[in-house]
Amino acid sequence: MINYDEQNFLKIGAHIYSKKAQIEKIADEVCEKGFSNILFSSVGGSQAMMDPFRCWINEMSDLPVYSYLSSELIYTGMNQLKDTTLVFMASKSGDTKETVAAAQYIKANTNATIVSVIGKGNSILEELSDYSIVYEDGRPQELILYIVIGKILFNKGYFLDYPTFAKELEYLPEVLCSVRKQVDEKAIAYCQKYHNAPYHIWVASNELWPVCYAFSMCVLEESQWIRTKSVSSAEFFHGTLELIEQNVPVTLLVTEGKTREIDLRVKGFIEKYTKEANVFDCHDFVYPHISDSFRPYLTWVVMNAILQRISKNMEAITKHSLDIRRYYRTVEY
Repeated sequence: MINYDEQNFLKIGAHIYSKKAQIEKIADEVCEKGFSNILFSSVGGSQAMMDPFRCWINEMSDLPVYSYLSSELIYTGMNQLKDTTLVFMASKSGDTKETVAAAQYIKANTNATIVSVIGKGNSILEELSDYSIVYEDGRPQELILYIVIGKILFNKGYFLDYPTFAKELEYLPEVLCSVRKQVDEKAIAYCQKYHNAPYHIWVASNELWPVCYAFSMCVLEESQWIRTKSVSSAEFFHGTLELIEQNVPVTLLVTEGKTREIDLRVKGFIEKYTKEANVFDCHDFVYPHISDSFRPYLTWVVMNAILQRISKNMEAITKHSLDIRRYYRTVEY
């Protein structure tokens, strides 16, 4: 596969899993301290990386959990943000302007506990956090949150299968490598066919909606300058369906989670009304060493692996580097 180093991915995935005891200790300490609610707050792709875990907590427990963009939090505040709030933040650089400002706001106004997932050590966000896990070049970052949130849910009496799940997480890098191989041929064909399309429509639901939104915005729009409309499957029939035409490419991401039926309803519609319907369904892929009962918990990280093969192949076909920006971090705004 182009632009892919499997051995390195397995190595850095193992590096993150080697931090399991350290990450679980954080979960134990925040539970011992106690918290009244949970907040996920960052921006961009980092927020989208965390948002599926909000869905997971909602489905697994009755813990109050919120998601709030850092760029809005610093202006509006949040009445649910208290001294007893457990805040999760994320930043690849560790110095994302809005996320850092939100961390400063939280520390200035509350005694909330901040746990951050950061790509670079010795960063501003790390200094502002009570706990931080630095993954450096490690992937997937989601593995950190699976461990810390899974352990919290276990400690609170909700996810009693966590010890088994945590053992199987050791195979997650191998699973993602396998999925990439399984989808690569389809991803190449997709990119060859649609890299010049004037605009795209992307659709997904629930825990896959943040994945869909982030890929549309951060990869197709930001990194490839491809005009893209993204919409939740739950909202598709309340507006976007009227944009469906025979030659409009529509890409649907299908979950194995609780909202699968919503996705399949969209699938039936787009396959009827456009010749350019494309479906990437988690159910179609083999997850080596993963119990069937845990598959729905991995849909978002698996779908990210699928979409990475689209982004890497799109980059090769368009010859437009994923690192080129016209405005982001290049001009004042």
